[in-house]
Amino acid sequence: MNLYILAFLAFGTCFGLVTYTNRHLFSEGPTRPAHGGDPGLLEGRLYWVVLSSCLWPVLVMSGLYAVYRGKLTRSKLSRIG
Repeated sequence: MNLYILAFLAFGTCFGLVTYTNRHLFSEGPTRPAHGGDPGLLEGRLYWVVLSSCLWPVLVMSGLYAVYRGKLTRSKLSRIG
């Protein structure tokens, strides 16, 4: 396996482990299931890590957009109130 591919996947895995609790910032749903039970297959940590190991550049871009959108919304609210 190419070293660049291995580094890409390793960084993505670390990214997934670090950002699991904040995945709502990446437009990937709530941090906890609504029903309060055990997370399903698509809501678990393993799924998030696998997803982010391959798609971490896209998730970083969506996270940056979420931060920008949040700042824009806060500035609009401060002008109104």
